[in-house]
Amino acid sequence: MAHSNSQRGVCLPMSERKRVTIKDLAAEVDVHYSTVSRVMNPATRHLVAEEVATRILKLAELRGFRPNRIAAGLRTQRSGLIGVVLPDIANPVFPPILAGIEAVLGRHGYVPIVVNAGVERARQRFVIDQLLARQVEGLVLATAERDDPLLDYCFQLGIPVVMVNRGEHTGRASCVVSDSQLAMALTVDHLVSLGHRSIGHIAGPASTSTGELRREGFMQAVKRHRLRRGAYAVVEAESYTREAGRRACAQLFEALPGLTAIAAGNDLVAMGCYDFLRERGLRCPEDVSVVGHNDMPFVDALTPPLTTIRIPVHDMGEQAAELLLRRIEKPQTATVVIELRPELVVRGSTGAPPGQG
Repeated sequence: MAHSNSQRGVCLPMSERKRVTIKDLAAEVDVHYSTVSRVMNPATRHLVAEEVATRILKLAELRGFRPNRIAAGLRTQRSGLIGVVLPDIANPVFPPILAGIEAVLGRHGYVPIVVNAGVERARQRFVIDQLLARQVEGLVLATAERDDPLLDYCFQLGIPVVMVNRGEHTGRASCVVSDSQLAMALTVDHLVSLGHRSIGHIAGPASTSTGELRREGFMQAVKRHRLRRGAYAVVEAESYTREAGRRACAQLFEALPGLTAIAAGNDLVAMGCYDFLRERGLRCPEDVSVVGHNDMPFVDALTPPLTTIRIPVHDMGEQAAELLLRRIEKPQTATVVIELRPELVVRGSTGAPPGQG
């Protein structure tokens, strides 16, 4: 039997099929190709009548159409990508910030590329270069330090930047932060109201705005309460980690042997304090009260549940994304600092000092 060379009825591999284009879809729906283009971009879809948009999307799915974002980006100089640079993706404070960023970007047709950059500057610089090579339209930085060469580098390159959770004092970039000084005032006010008069603070790294501002807030609060000079002490943790918190807690007890309360720089540092107190055979809060900062997920499940400062992390992410998109659309927009209000959440890790319970 002779074999026909005809491919009628044969399912061709995807690589051999003709790629469906925007113009193909436009011809089939009988609209201009610019209408199809608008529908394929979530940021402009609302410009097309809902009935028409629905028909186009159904046909696109039926025909296996996928927009060529790379080609569109080259044509419009818009990639639809935003870089989000985190210092420690394992820190539970960042996922809700990221969720807020993603919610806003999604509504405007953008997609985040999230990178764990660590704290080493060479690694951070490499990450920025890699994101720029992928044509991100802007950056959300959660890594910024107070005098940050990485920020200088971004400004030199002219890439729109917004900072989240941490700020910088020069006012060159917009940022969304929590009011760290108010947070420490709330912390110290709470501890003093319970009767504590010997209070230590484990500060975050002074190179970060959060570390510096929370330290300043603590010092202002203890002075406002007229605690005598030998009744308070500050020790700086090497990083915002549990292990660094444990080591700093040991140093704090050496600096202030009679302390009855600790204001920790963040919740992970507070967990390190729990570890040290257990090693020493001390009870929380019967012997030493502990207050954290951030109200990260599951600190209410610790033993004892952690009293901490709640910061509006999801809102923080949303507002950072809004600021960045505004900067992308209007590069001359003035920089702003948005300071969100924290609140104290009292749980089981704070109580009256020994002898006053």
